Amino acid sequence: MAKNTNLVAAKAAKNDEFYTRLEDIEQEMRWYAKHFRNKVVYCNCDDAGSQFWTYFHSNFTALDLKKLIATHYEPSGKPSYLITYEGGRDLELSFGKQQPLQSNGDFRSEECISFLHEADIVVTNPPWSLVRDFLALMELYNKKYVFIGNKNAPICKEIFPLVKNNRLWLGYGSPRKFITSDGLSGKVVNLSRWYTNLDIPKRHENLFLSEQFCARYTGHEKDYPKYDNYNAIEVSGMAMIPVDYSGVMGVPITFLDIYNPEQFEILQLCTSHGEKPKNLQNESCYLNGKWKYARILVRNKKPVGSNQNEP
Repeated sequence: MAKNTNLVAAKAAKNDEFYTRLEDIEQEMRWYAKHFRNKVVYCNCDDAGSQFWTYFHSNFTALDLKKLIATHYEPSGKPSYLITYEGGRDLELSFGKQQPLQSNGDFRSEECISFLHEADIVVTNPPWSLVRDFLALMELYNKKYVFIGNKNAPICKEIFPLVKNNRLWLGYGSPRKFITSDGLSGKVVNLSRWYTNLDIPKRHENLFLSEQFCARYTGHEKDYPKYDNYNAIEVSGMAMIPVDYSGVMGVPITFLDIYNPEQFEILQLCTSHGEKPKNLQNESCYLNGKWKYARILVRNKKPVGSNQNEP
């Protein structure tokens, strides 16, 4: 599994057997420690053999958890099992109360949803082909979560509204390797991201445009060309975000890495494309008749100064 094409093929075949490494979980979870105090954590796509179970079991006391729940998924459809841990022997990873399930452990089953009711926070790596179902459940039952998903998940039509309405945002890391079902570790370059709806420091960090990049809106199309079909300018990279511009800008989805809702406002996602734009809603941003892939239209709430040459 040395190339991204392996995960692409897996998605097409709905083969989601890619498991998270302990070091990636440790690296990300350190930012959420305060949220876990006296909470019930549910790993609804994992079991006692997963590294999520390993992390929360071995750090149960350190995180001051109340309870750990994990449900095993049995792809054959046969009844699976539930395992819970409430402390006492953190380093004995097999220690916990195991009991049979009536279902196969699918996180969407009524049985697993009953455990979801008890949970405060869900932490897992759900099957990427089912991430829409996963988030729909989290929204329906108003749950907090941290999970790993495809880096392009935010541009899905069912998921982008969560991003726009500040109900879902990017975490800190990007796992670069996963464990395959045969136990091998393989690289997956820039394909996955952590996502959450838990408040984290990164969420409130301003992008210090005037200090970091000093980019300013010049009014010249060669620097910030205006789209054919939107009253907005093209900003091709984060280093090009102008410090003094209050108009609408089209930015790549990598903008979500630095998005602070106190500083910027997300207006619209433009993803569909064709030879010509048919209307002004959700079409790609066009420059000189050529479409720009996956642009997010945003506005700077706190521009430094004001530029009178905005389109």
